[in-house]
Amino acid sequence: MRLIVIFEDTPAMAVVRERLEPAHLAYLREHVKEIPLAGGTRDVPGGVYVGGLWILEVASKERALALIEGDPYYVAERRPYRLLVWGKALPDVPAVL
Repeated sequence: MRLIVIFEDTPAMAVVRERLEPAHLAYLREHVKEIPLAGGTRDVPGGVYVGGLWILEVASKERALALIEGDPYYVAERRPYRLLVWGKALPDVPAVL
């Protein structure tokens, strides 16, 4: 099942990011088979982070929720998110070239 998560940063996230970035990146690396693409989002290049996006390849929505809730960023700050099914167009073209 392919899903996307769109996270929205709260005001507290700047401190959380600074403090927990190494643990967050280690978590993403540990789960790279289920979270193959992830990254922070900004309004403008080089601007402050306003959220994040994950693309997940998981067995179920429940597994996606477990991954979200286990992320060190989320454990420290329960920022809002949307979890959506993603139907990628052009399945024969890789998501990242």
